[in-house]
Amino acid sequence: MFLALLRTRRFAPLFWCQFLSAFNDNFVRNMLAMLLLFRLGGSEAGMLITLAIGIFILPSLFLSALGGEIADARDKASVARSLKFAEIFVQMIAAAGLWLASLPLLYAGLFGLGVIATLFGPVKYGLLPDHLKRHELVAGNALVETATFLAILFGLVAGALAAGRNVAPQVITLQLMGIALACFVTSCFIPPTGVAASHVRIRANILASSFVLLRELRGTPFLWRAGLALSWFWLTGAVAISLMPVAVRHATSGGIEVEAAISGLFAVGIGTGSLAAARIAGGRIRLEPVPLAALGMAFFLVALGFATSGFAAHVNGKPADQTLANFLTSPRGLFISFDIVGLAAAGGLFTVPLFAAVQALSPSDRRARTIAGVNILNALYIVAGTLLTAVLQSRLFGFSEPLLLAGLGICNLGAAAYVQKAILPLPQSTDV
Repeated sequence: MFLALLRTRRFAPLFWCQFLSAFNDNFVRNMLAMLLLFRLGGSEAGMLITLAIGIFILPSLFLSALGGEIADARDKASVARSLKFAEIFVQMIAAAGLWLASLPLLYAGLFGLGVIATLFGPVKYGLLPDHLKRHELVAGNALVETATFLAILFGLVAGALAAGRNVAPQVITLQLMGIALACFVTSCFIPPTGVAASHVRIRANILASSFVLLRELRGTPFLWRAGLALSWFWLTGAVAISLMPVAVRHATSGGIEVEAAISGLFAVGIGTGSLAAARIAGGRIRLEPVPLAALGMAFFLVALGFATSGFAAHVNGKPADQTLANFLTSPRGLFISFDIVGLAAAGGLFTVPLFAAVQALSPSDRRARTIAGVNILNALYIVAGTLLTAVLQSRLFGFSEPLLLAGLGICNLGAAAYVQKAILPLPQSTDV
């Protein structure tokens, strides 16, 4: 089914558009993170990296409802093309930030990419049920998630390399603009969907729209509970991704290549878990693996906290730099790598079947708005989680990154219990 979907026009253009879009977002985001960690952030790097993730997610709080209304009231393929065209100009801001090594411009570009990603989310996930049959949904979601996290892998590596001192800014600028143009071109091949709900009125008051979507989502018990579970997953992922670079840097004294490898391992794990979810499902939507996946996230987060506790060896009072080869062959490096892959794989196994259930059980004439409501919940959790983490990392509290990783793992035990009680079994309709 994977290969068959990738050969069809009803899926392949969206697949590649999403891949390039995710690559673009993570290129800029990781470039900023590495600049903060190795060149510009100083002692406040950990908090600034966490805040960068919050800035990228912040538009989801205010614009998800608008994105859902637009996606239901317009042809989704047409909306996708418009957004990807606008992304070209946002990319120019990010490119200028890199060229000038300007944090304000890089943060502005990151915020702009967050706006595009927010508006594109309901379109992207609303398109899948429009073009795929129900028995193809899990496979389609698994491929999209795999593409997303492979794009994260390449974007993180490219962003780390771009933050180095040996790459000319002109080269990176050309790459950024080339990616944005390729993303727009692929969006032009997405087949039209028609209008799902022509009666939908796009409200000028975006806050009121957000409250309406949340209230409507709250009125459908299963979708609300599934949205809360998905939001916890995204909080866990966002906080873990913000903590890992600093924790690994302090524990191993690894350079940019080690940080890029860690990010790559996380992306590979997510892709592996997503494909495993589709394989286990066998064309059906099965939620039984979701609580076990939450337990897996809890275990690997705690293990990662222990693996990164302590500091790297010092020579003459300075950290002993560790190469990628040394990291991947050392006991601590292998333990950290195993924990990151396991954490990410458990995350893929958690989110793919749960989101497929949300898509399948959402009414077709308001599917994009339902997904937008879930995205608002996701954003609320992510922003709250990253801001709380930044406060706990600050001088006011001074919690270490390994301690925060382990604490997050313990919290995931509660998430596993919630999912087991509130999500299973899968209802046959949304009025359950």
